[in-house]
Amino acid sequence: MSNMISQRTAQEIVETVKDVCGYDINFIRPDGIIDASTDPGRIGTFHEIGYKAAQTGQTLEVFSDDNFSGSKRGINMPFAWHGETIAVIGISGNPDDVRKYAFLAQRISWLVLRENEIDVRIRNQQAEEAYIIRALTKGVAISPSYLSDFLQSKNLSESVLCRTVVIRLNDRWNPTNVPMIEQQIKNCFKRTGSSLYTFNYPREYLEIIEEEKYQTSVAALRKLADSGEGILVIGVGSAEPLRRQNRSFDNAVLAARTAGKENEYFACYDDLDIAMLLSVVPEDARERYQEKTVSVLSEKEKEILTAYFAHGCRLKETAEALFLHKNTLQYQLDGIWHHTGYNPRNFREAVVLYMGLLLATENESSAAANAAISR
Repeated sequence: MSNMISQRTAQEIVETVKDVCGYDINFIRPDGIIDASTDPGRIGTFHEIGYKAAQTGQTLEVFSDDNFSGSKRGINMPFAWHGETIAVIGISGNPDDVRKYAFLAQRISWLVLRENEIDVRIRNQQAEEAYIIRALTKGVAISPSYLSDFLQSKNLSESVLCRTVVIRLNDRWNPTNVPMIEQQIKNCFKRTGSSLYTFNYPREYLEIIEEEKYQTSVAALRKLADSGEGILVIGVGSAEPLRRQNRSFDNAVLAARTAGKENEYFACYDDLDIAMLLSVVPEDARERYQEKTVSVLSEKEKEILTAYFAHGCRLKETAEALFLHKNTLQYQLDGIWHHTGYNPRNFREAVVLYMGLLLATENESSAAANAAISR
């Protein structure tokens, strides 16, 4: 029998049909060998009438057990796929009684092959999409004609602006729960309306989405990021032509590095500023910078400094927000200057303290997220 239907699948088919009709059924290869049967003793034996049915392509009915070698009374119906006979379905019994069950077995076999073919087509399509996405995001050369044909099949133009979306799972996340979050990611990608998405081992998901569709899908992506509570981060790259998605991908990776701070797990490259610089600072340099700047401050002093920067370094507005007298706030700022050596009312020195606060906040957020995931 053709390997288009495995022996195991063929055995399941004959047993299913026998459950319906009660007659013994054989699945016979084109060379006449019985590959599956409800009569175990016949598996692997030669079926002469089955062989003849396969060679002629004609349904042959046998009305006596003694007419052909290895054959019993019954009906032997060839099964063809795309014009080629790949098996013969044989049912033992009076041909008038079993004929309809041969058609049933044939129909089941057809459905099995059709599903298998669809699965193969889908897998091939997914493999092609994965190749295109990886080539575009890595800047790998693609045949212009091949890319053009592919984009045409997706109703896309090379000139349309697109963004690369990068979703990364936290490596501390329990791997047994990955299928659940992976389905959520796929569902989100489908809701964006883009068909260009794939998975990069071990924990990265990529999507290329048209700019127009992205603008209407930001809420869905943010919702996915927020629902994960530290399980994943989402970075969105800059809007670029399709052939420059490698640049969008690099920017998406940069954005993803900044995500996860202050319970924000979604970041778009367009919104990055100082975070772009901080994302590439090595961990040991971060720690040394904090030690040099804000590590000596109390939590209360950090809160005051954070509020001061949040209100544009304006004393009156900061004092009102903190329910402090203006003179008390000035006294507190002088204390911060004394403890750190940096004056928050001096622009250059205030920037130093601001950077230190950002780094300290990032580390605290990362530690909280990791602790939540470990639980």
